[in-house]
Amino acid sequence: MPAKPKPAAELGYEEAREQLAEIVRQLESGQVPLSQAMELWERGERLAEVCSQWLEGAKARIEAAKQQTATG
Repeated sequence: MPAKPKPAAELGYEEAREQLAEIVRQLESGQVPLSQAMELWERGERLAEVCSQWLEGAKARIEAAKQQTATG
């Protein structure tokens, strides 16, 4: 039995992105039963949100660094 995946919120950006890409591959294959496809879709939504949060955080840090450089 495969290990239960970590909650999406506990993943770093790269790990969340890799898992999301794998889910997309599985869904695009058309070989996943509907019930499993729905579970994968829901997990994918959570992973996409985690990736978005990481990217927004990185963007905010870059903007803050740019402002510090401009005023410092």
